[in-house]
Amino acid sequence: MSIMSLRIPDEIADTLASLAKATGRSKSYLAVDALREYLAREAWQIEQIQQALKEADAGDFASADEVRAIAEKWNANAH
Repeated sequence: MSIMSLRIPDEIADTLASLAKATGRSKSYLAVDALREYLAREAWQIEQIQQALKEADAGDFASADEVRAIAEKWNANAH
């Protein structure tokens, strides 16, 4: 395990302390948990973007009919 020091705004530190007290968890645990979730979400998004770029480079686009069918489905479900 590594140790990392960082500066955080007072309002975040206060919220973190309050949440730690309310949940019975340490501030460190909550901060690591938040970072873990953030990093997983960012990694997923980057992976999806890279996959989409590969598909675009390969010319793998939805046809006009496929786009129209999806738009009609969304419009039908919106009412």
